[in-house]
Amino acid sequence: MAEPKHKPRSGRIVPIRALGAGHRERIAQHLLDLEPDDRYLRFGYAATDEQIRRYVDGLDFERDEVFGIFNRKLELIAIAHLAFIPDPDGAPGAEFGVSVAKKARGRGYGARLFDRAVMNARNEGVELMFIHALSENTAMIKIARNAGATIERAGSETEAYLRLPPATLDSRVTEMLEARIAETDYGLKKQARKFLQFLSNLQEIRAGAIGARGKSGR
Repeated sequence: MAEPKHKPRSGRIVPIRALGAGHRERIAQHLLDLEPDDRYLRFGYAATDEQIRRYVDGLDFERDEVFGIFNRKLELIAIAHLAFIPDPDGAPGAEFGVSVAKKARGRGYGARLFDRAVMNARNEGVELMFIHALSENTAMIKIARNAGATIERAGSETEAYLRLPPATLDSRVTEMLEARIAETDYGLKKQARKFLQFLSNLQEIRAGAIGARGKSGR
C-alpha cells in the first residue's frame, strides 16, 4: 500500500459541524432532495425515498461521525458519513461517504469534508480509511486519488484505501479548533436568520398599519 500524501487543504476555512440525532430530519431532507443520478452515485443504487428514510433512521451517532456544511439559510448543503468498522482482529478502519447538493457543487466541499473525516479518524485511532464508489463517480475517486489512496477498480465499482498516520497533538488541537469555529459559525448564522425574520415580521406589521390608516382615511 502506498504511503499517504494526504495533507489538509489550505485557504479559506469551511465551517464543518458535527451532526447528531437532532439533525436526523435535516439529513433526510438533504438526501431526499438529491436528484436520481446523485442518489445513485451516493448509495451505489437508485435509492428510493423509503430506502433513504431507512438509512437515515439507522444512523448510529454514538458509533459513527456525521459532518455537515450549512449555508446562510441554515440549509444542509453537504454531508459526510464516517462509519467506523469494528474489527477486533485487524487494523481499526472507517468508511467514508459524501453527498453535496447540486447548487453547492464546484466549491470543494466534498474534499473539505474528506479532510475533516480523515482528521477525526486519525484522532480516533483509525489506521485505514476506505472509500467504496461506483467507477463512474469520478469526483469521489479524484478525492481519494489526490489524498494518496490506493485505487482498485473492479468493473463498475472502485475501492480506495488510505493508510492514516497516527494522531498528533497538532491533529487533536486542530480538530478542536475547527469544531469550535463550526459551532460559532452556526450560532452566528442562526442569530442572523432570527434577526432577518424579525425584520420581515416588522415590515409586515408596518405595511399592515399603513394599509389600515389608508382605509380609515377614506
